[in-house]
Amino acid sequence: MPKFLIERELPGAGSLSPQELQGVAQTSCNVLRELGPQIQWVQSFVTGDKVYCVYIAPSEELIREHASRGGFPANSISEIKSIIDPTTSEVKSQSAGS
Repeated sequence: MPKFLIERELPGAGSLSPQELQGVAQTSCNVLRELGPQIQWVQSFVTGDKVYCVYIAPSEELIREHASRGGFPANSISEIKSIIDPTTSEVKSQSAGS
């Protein structure tokens, strides 16, 4: 199933209190339950004025529906094609039989 990165412009996002963030998360989870198991929220990163969210969903349209129902902006939605990290740089050893 495709994985997406959503950029949400939320001025002051980094100043939201833990209670406010909990409220946002509760709203998101309530909408996710309404939409069914085909869309999943993986995690979000809160910065000064933006929130970057990772979702698993069959389509960009379903992510837009979640945003619309939850009252969240979805300024940019990009399908994640690959994930890399420092271990990506490591040379993989081949088995002796290769």
